[in-house]
Amino acid sequence: MTSAESGALHPSPWRSVWLSPRDTIEWIVASNPRHHVLLLASIGSTASIIARLIDDGSSSELLGWGVLAFIVLAGAVFGVLSLYITGFFLRWSNRLLGGRTPAVELRAAIAWGSAPSVIGLAICLAALVALTVFRNTPEVRSADRIFVLQLIAGAVALWATITVLLMLSRVQRFGFWRTIIGYALAVLLGLLLVLIFRAFLFQPFNMPSGSMKPTLLVGDYYFVSKFRYGYSNYSLPFSPPLFSGRIFGTEPQRGDLVVFRNPKDPSSDYVKRLIGLPGETIQMTAGVLHINGEPVKHERIEDFLDTEDSPRAARVKQWRITLPNGVSYTALDLVDNGFYDTTPAYQVPAGHYFVLGDNLDNSIDSRVLNQIGYVPFENLIGRIEVIFLSIDRARPPAVMRYERFGKLVR
Repeated sequence: MTSAESGALHPSPWRSVWLSPRDTIEWIVASNPRHHVLLLASIGSTASIIARLIDDGSSSELLGWGVLAFIVLAGAVFGVLSLYITGFFLRWSNRLLGGRTPAVELRAAIAWGSAPSVIGLAICLAALVALTVFRNTPEVRSADRIFVLQLIAGAVALWATITVLLMLSRVQRFGFWRTIIGYALAVLLGLLLVLIFRAFLFQPFNMPSGSMKPTLLVGDYYFVSKFRYGYSNYSLPFSPPLFSGRIFGTEPQRGDLVVFRNPKDPSSDYVKRLIGLPGETIQMTAGVLHINGEPVKHERIEDFLDTEDSPRAARVKQWRITLPNGVSYTALDLVDNGFYDTTPAYQVPAGHYFVLGDNLDNSIDSRVLNQIGYVPFENLIGRIEVIFLSIDRARPPAVMRYERFGKLVR
């Protein structure tokens, strides 16, 4: 029987995939295993991102068209990458369990297995449109809306997972348990790759507070290079006490934006600017930073317009600070004669560093000895390199700050 004859006898895979996934994938593989694979991978990934936001209670962010457009674009990119990476790992686990299924067939099963996400995405988007209509209706509580969306997202995710497993079992000619084991091995290998990337190369973080304005804004997401200063226990997931100190350690530079574990509470990550090196004396006098008794270059520049904390933009005094090694950055001065504008002299101990927030009057940093104090070298996680995403959530709907995407942070 030719492909044309087979297609005439078999219903459209877009209809049959919902209730007959195994027969559908067998027909797809026999006719054209590459058919709609990239499209489905993109839609499935987009639906997964939306489901994650809904599960986190962030569905209001999806009401902005800019945010939604970015999610669709990101879903397409990550969906295609994930398709080929997952296909590679499934091919490896398939061979390990004695199978010989071609990679193109495995990718077809993964992509078409995510087809239920098409319905899930449509339902979620329709529900979000309804939210814009009824969000001010007292009878429809916000908690109820979120619960319904979470229920839909969870049901669709379960449906898609079952569909993928049924399709994989057919193309691999595996039984139930071999399919489950092969899929679990592929997922574990993918997670291992992610853990290695996060532990040794780059880890994403987000900015939850305004302590680093104007350099970092609330809603900025950025990558931190883990290899920049070598590795300590805090570089690894869950911070296992495998060794003390740092390995492959490289001294940080003055002015670096660093992420570190709070010495007073090692479960908390903080981001500040590294100002003082071991053995130096740091002091604030009338709002001016002094290093080893010498004032740093401190010049007034145009005011910063802060739109996050109020509907109207507030003008905030802004300074250009140039450190002794030439690193230059901007800092905010919210109030004159603030509580930490004049401090005692801090003597930085050996093996420790002194850190400050760029928002000088709204930052808990090394000036507050009983909350952070001096930061040990081993507590450094890495250096901030680039902002990859920025979302202004000050007032719904959320707004994407596209001008900050890909911005190098110094």
